[in-house]
Amino acid sequence: MDKLDEIMKWKRDELSGRIRHVKERELSNLASVRLRGPSFRESLSDLERLSVVAEIKRKSPSAGIIAAEVESAEKARNYYNAEADAISVLTDSQFFSGSLKDLWEVNDFLQSRDDARPTLRKDFFIHPIQIVESAEAGSSAVLLIVRALSDREIQELYEAASLASLDCLFEVHNEQDLERAIRFNARIIGVNNRDLTRFETDLSVSERLIPQIPENIVSISESGILSLEDAERVRNAGADAVLIGEALMKLDEPEIFIHELHQL
Repeated sequence: MDKLDEIMKWKRDELSGRIRHVKERELSNLASVRLRGPSFRESLSDLERLSVVAEIKRKSPSAGIIAAEVESAEKARNYYNAEADAISVLTDSQFFSGSLKDLWEVNDFLQSRDDARPTLRKDFFIHPIQIVESAEAGSSAVLLIVRALSDREIQELYEAASLASLDCLFEVHNEQDLERAIRFNARIIGVNNRDLTRFETDLSVSERLIPQIPENIVSISESGILSLEDAERVRNAGADAVLIGEALMKLDEPEIFIHELHQL
């Protein structure tokens, strides 16, 4: 069993006690109370510069412990002050030491600001109940890992997210994933430079796949971006945005790095 299969098996077991039928009306009602501020996609649509999605991540299977004791709201304040365009929050507990509570706390903080930033809930989505939880916690977008889901699951999750007015970030790692994402009319595609089967990272994945993404789709390069030079590589490949966790989590003051990224 590869690592992604292991994670997905754990996630299905974890969710088994929470799964229930989700009605369309429930999702539509959540859309009507959507938090103020730009959508996730809107926040990444400045074509004049590289956009930055700053991630809150305490640990990962690839990096191990990154910042075990970090407070999610305080890190959100840190990223907000550094003018990150959006914030990604890891909510998986088993492999990333996150929680849904982190997402609530981050959105509570952001909604207290005059210019709220959108959030992405980063987790392993398999059922619409997770869409409900995400919308209730104030998320603007959710992650769909194309390789981990059947066509039926993608369709079900995408429709649920649309009813709740949440954007979907379709995550791909190869041409087959990309073809499937485009077939589902994805509006945001993230190219994960990390192979989730072995957790090896290669920026050439973005350099190969991003030029194949249609221009009307927002493209994000994810994972393995540890320096300005790394970001420059994927920007030159056509990335509209970068999603950075580990490198930013290790900085007490990320303002300079994010400002430099915005110049690309």
